Amino acid sequence: MMERFYIVTNDGKDSGGFVTEKVKRLLEEGGKTCILCRKDEDKRILREQVPEEIDCAIVIGGDGSLIETARTLKRKVPILGINMGTLGYLTEVEVSNVEYAIRRILKGEYMVEDRMMLRGIFGDGSSDVALNDIVVTRKGGLRIIHFDLYVNGALLNAYEADGLIVSTPTGSTAYNMSAGGPIVEPTASMIVVTPICSHALNTSSIVLSAEDEISIRIGEGKNGKTEEVYIAFDGADMEVLRTGELLRVCRADATARLMKLSEVSFLETLRRKMKGN
Repeated sequence: MMERFYIVTNDGKDSGGFVTEKVKRLLEEGGKTCILCRKDEDKRILREQVPEEIDCAIVIGGDGSLIETARTLKRKVPILGINMGTLGYLTEVEVSNVEYAIRRILKGEYMVEDRMMLRGIFGDGSSDVALNDIVVTRKGGLRIIHFDLYVNGALLNAYEADGLIVSTPTGSTAYNMSAGGPIVEPTASMIVVTPICSHALNTSSIVLSAEDEISIRIGEGKNGKTEEVYIAFDGADMEVLRTGELLRVCRADATARLMKLSEVSFLETLRRKMKGN
C-alpha cells in the first residue's frame, strides 16, 4: 500500500500552485503523507533533498518534468504524470481528471509499466542516464560531424552527419521520430539508432537488442582539426566530447515505472496525440 507521496511540480505550468494544492489535499484527506519537491534557483530538482522513503511520485507538468523526475529518482518508484503540457505522451492524467485519478490511486486501481532507460558512459568512467534518448550533436557552427559507430566492439558504420540519436522505445516518439526514425511500442526492450541528416544515401535507422553495447567515437574535422560535439541526455545535462574520445551507451540498470490508470493502448494514444499533425 502506498503511503508516502512525492509531488514534483513544474512551477511554470502550475504557476499558482492550484493543481499541486488540490493533489496534496486529496491525498492527505485519504490519510497519505505528501512531500513537496524542492528545487534550486534554476528550477531543477535538488537531488540531495529527495527523500529516501517514498512510495510514489506524482509529477504535475509535462513530459519534460516527468523525464527529469525519472532520471533523478533512478529507482523503482511508480510515477504518475498529470499533464499540463501539450502532447503529453508520458503524462497519464489530464488536469480535468485529477480528482478521479487520485481516487483510483487511493483504491489501488492502477497498473505500472516498466520502461527501459539508457546509460551513457564517458572515458573517465563518469556516466548519466536517459529515459528518452542520448543525442550526439554538433557544437558550434553549421558543419557535419565525422564519427564511427561500433556495436559490441565491431564497427557497424562510419557517418558524416549532423548528429546521432540513440533512443529507447519510450523516446522513439520524440526526437527520433522527428528525424525519421521508427516508432516503437514503449514497453519493448530495444535500442534505436538514428542519424540526424546523414550526408549519404540510404542511411536508415538501426534497431538493436537492448543487450547490445554501442560505442561512438568522434572523428577528426576538416584538415585534421579537433572536433567538439555535445552529448545530451534527454535534451539536458550536456557534456562535451572531442576527437578520438569515446562514448559507450548501454541499457541502464535503472528503469522508469510509469503508472497507468486507463487501458487505452499505445497505438490509440498515438493516433489521438498525432491527429491533425
